[in-house]
Amino acid sequence: MLKKSKKLNGTVIVTYRCNAHCNMCNRYKEPSQPEDELTIETIKKLPPMYFTNITGGEPFMREDLKDVVRELYKKSDRIVISTNGFYTDRIIDLAKEFPQVGIRISIEGLEETNNQIRGLEDGFNRGYSTLKQLKKMGMKDVGFGMTIQDMNCRDLVPLYEISDEMDMEFATATLHNSFYFVESQNAIHDKPMVAGQIAELIQKLLKSKSPKKWFRAYFNHGLINYIYGNPRLLPCDMSFDTFFIDPFGDVMPCNGTEEKEVMGNLNSQTWDEIWDSSAAEAVRAKVRKCERNCWMIGSVSPAMKKYIWKPGWWVIKHKFLKGGKYENSHACKLES
Repeated sequence: MLKKSKKLNGTVIVTYRCNAHCNMCNRYKEPSQPEDELTIETIKKLPPMYFTNITGGEPFMREDLKDVVRELYKKSDRIVISTNGFYTDRIIDLAKEFPQVGIRISIEGLEETNNQIRGLEDGFNRGYSTLKQLKKMGMKDVGFGMTIQDMNCRDLVPLYEISDEMDMEFATATLHNSFYFVESQNAIHDKPMVAGQIAELIQKLLKSKSPKKWFRAYFNHGLINYIYGNPRLLPCDMSFDTFFIDPFGDVMPCNGTEEKEVMGNLNSQTWDEIWDSSAAEAVRAKVRKCERNCWMIGSVSPAMKKYIWKPGWWVIKHKFLKGGKYENSHACKLES
């Protein structure tokens, strides 16, 4: 049996419905139906968590999202909701009841670029306006999220600078393929160009006075590593102390596998039955042999905390020993 942690890191995918038609994600083509999605009774069966990400699809398409958040706060120390920011009124309404919740609005570049990538008319202005309203309300845990690709990489630093001026969080990702995205053809075509833009962001993060941003620099360093197809910088412990649950109640190790890997179903089982099952052990064995080398925040953030000495030494080296200098010479092999 796996020794259970006191608290886990969980991602709750509350719906696969989405109003956006993003060029890097086809999930909107295979939505869930409201009647099939996670119920409050199933959510009550989730274990204690130190962090919970609520995502989709577009979470705010669920009319009962406040009920979901209310229930999850009985189990989780911190909750962050990932959204495209389009449903401003619903987001503001939820934030009024839960001022401690985190909100990450996906903005894929400046106005023209974002709207092309997301397929949402006026999507940039809607998301940006929502962020500004949240800040005006005094919300502390608010920020941007951007998935870096060839099409938007030149907007990366300008968008970061906007977030920095607004004193907001700035989360990054890059293209991945998996069952979750219903996509297998995502690829970075001009790797030196994209890596160069990420390197410029890393330089700015290292020059800041914020320790949190120094460690974000390390995460972005890992994005360049991933883009070039190098081995993952940190071990992956998904399914050991971290889990995902989808709208149908299936408990999974992560959202990065090629095919969906299922440990059990919380609609029909208890949490302990799933977590200690032979099916869960089989999934963990696959995780230990996984060669996909994903670098997404859901798996990397827990690993950075668990193996803190590795990103910690990288920060010491680049922030202090190298005076904040980051060299973009990673086309063949990254330094760890």
